[in-house]
Amino acid sequence: MTPVVAAKKLSKFDPKTFLSTINGGRKIEAFPKKQTIFVQGDSSDAVFYIKEGKVKLTVVSKSGKEATIGILNKGDFFGEGCLTGQALRMSSATAMTDCSVMRIDKAYMMEELHREHAFSDMFVAYLLTRNIRYEEDLVDQLFNSSEKRLARMLLLLAHFGKEGKHEILISKMSQETLAEMIGTTRSRVSFFMNRFRKLGFIDYHAGDELQVHSSLLNVVLHD
Repeated sequence: MTPVVAAKKLSKFDPKTFLSTINGGRKIEAFPKKQTIFVQGDSSDAVFYIKEGKVKLTVVSKSGKEATIGILNKGDFFGEGCLTGQALRMSSATAMTDCSVMRIDKAYMMEELHREHAFSDMFVAYLLTRNIRYEEDLVDQLFNSSEKRLARMLLLLAHFGKEGKHEILISKMSQETLAEMIGTTRSRVSFFMNRFRKLGFIDYHAGDELQVHSSLLNVVLHD
């Protein structure tokens, strides 16, 4: 199969439809907002796929300090560490909104990855993309100011640049959560959010929604 044909086949592959056809080993579960999906230290025996909603991943240190390490959306996987022999969960997963999540047992997930090549290719591509994102996060944390880190995080949460969308409404989240994600204090986040609003980079809307404008990119690009 040529690379072009393979790419076309992969672009037509619908993981949501495919996962819904797996015989056994899967279960659709509903999690209301703020409900825990799994806790750090739980047995790691399944992969999860978000059908609807938003999920937050957090870790807690031995001293009890909690940090948010990721915000996942519809179409994202999580809990895949079990596929590499991870016996216990390294983080906790909590529903940020009302969620519909598919739980896929480890054995069935491994079987489908070996059986369905299009699914395997899609899953590997997803993991590589996320790994690149983690590397970019590390560089961002090491070299950029907290203002730039916050601007970049808001653009990422708004899916800036995807499908030509440049001004997106996102669910408003607490300043504490944003501070945890970029490694700064809540007071600094509050200061920068007010500045972004005054400059017209963001707007607050009714229903706890935040509109992120493409002009916020100027903060990230400015030296």
